[in-house]
Amino acid sequence: MLPFLEKGVAQVGFVVKDLEATVESWSRLFGIGPWHFYTYGRPLVKKMSYRGKPAEYRMRLALANVGPLRIELIQPLEGDTVYADFVREHGYGMHHFGLLTDDIEASLAQARESGLEMTMDGSGFGKDGDGRYAYLDTEEALGTTIELIQRPKGRVPPEKVFPSS
Repeated sequence: MLPFLEKGVAQVGFVVKDLEATVESWSRLFGIGPWHFYTYGRPLVKKMSYRGKPAEYRMRLALANVGPLRIELIQPLEGDTVYADFVREHGYGMHHFGLLTDDIEASLAQARESGLEMTMDGSGFGKDGDGRYAYLDTEEALGTTIELIQRPKGRVPPEKVFPSS
C-alpha cells in the first residue's frame, strides 16, 4: 500500500457550476457549515502547474467540515485545470478524494514509482507561504481523482464565511 493512503480520505471535492447557490443548498438541505470561501490563483497561490508546465488558473472554493471529513466545493473560473477537464468529460459532480500528507514531495515520488503522474498542483497558499496540493492521474484506474494535500500551518482569513456569524 502507498504510505499516503494510510490516513484515509480527509476530503471529498465536488466541481460545481455556481458556488454560492451550491453552498446555500448544502447548508439548507444538510445543515453543513460554516463554509469558508477562498479564491485560489494569484496572488494567493504562489506557484501553479498543469500537465507538467507552469500554469495560471483561478477557481473559487468553499470548505466546510462534516465531522472529520472536509467538503470542498470548487467553481472553476479561468485557465486550464483538472476541474475544467472534468466538466468537459463528465459535467459537474464529485471530483476527488483528498488525502493528507506531511511530506508531499515524498508522496509524489511514491506515486511516480507506482506509475501515477501528477496532473496539476499549486503551492504557497498558507499564511506563511506553505501548503501544497497535487492531483494524481487516477481517474481511469479508480473512477475518481486523488488529491494529495499538505495543509498549511495556518490559513489566511477567508474572503467570506456562510452563514455569517
